Amino acid sequence: MTTNAEESQTRPRRRAPAGAAVLREDVTEAIRAAVFEELAAVGYARMSIEGIARRAGVGKTAVYRRWRSKLHLVLDVVSALAVMGLPVPDTGSLEGDLRLLYEVTSRALRHPVASQIIPDLQAEAARNPDIAEAMQKTLREGQEGVASKIIEAAQRRGELAEGLDDDLAMDLISGPLYWRSVVIRTPKLPKGYLAALARGTTEALKAL
Repeated sequence: MTTNAEESQTRPRRRAPAGAAVLREDVTEAIRAAVFEELAAVGYARMSIEGIARRAGVGKTAVYRRWRSKLHLVLDVVSALAVMGLPVPDTGSLEGDLRLLYEVTSRALRHPVASQIIPDLQAEAARNPDIAEAMQKTLREGQEGVASKIIEAAQRRGELAEGLDDDLAMDLISGPLYWRSVVIRTPKLPKGYLAALARGTTEALKAL
């Protein structure tokens, strides 16, 4: 007859289950950073899991444990940008808030990595509805959340009327700078452009 202590020594030990709980966050972040660098260097079409793993300093298995394909990896990274968002300006005036928003957004859009990645992913979005949906979420929701708070603050101060057309207001706020920085890719914005844009957009919003 065996004792409980003897049974515990002879009983085979269960291995701790593998899964998301054992994934190292620093490795995950290194892979995400590598995706941005790889996209900027070779573009989506030529990007590979091997290249991402090599740039992140990890094995391919580490990537595949987190994402099952490069498409899912890119969608996750791009979608995460929408969650990060932009800081909400609080200067005390609509024009001041728009000016600050444009300054922050302009720097982000003109960053060497972003200026290469966004056009490349837009080209892929025309062929891939999953990327198109992720791009729309990233580019629209990130700006929309901040813009809506700017408008709400201006309405509380009495600078803007209630009941604005949200879509039209969004087009007025985000369209011109995006056109300049991403579509026609102006090498350098003219001096005073952001101040003039903030002033013009303020007047346009007040006229709605």
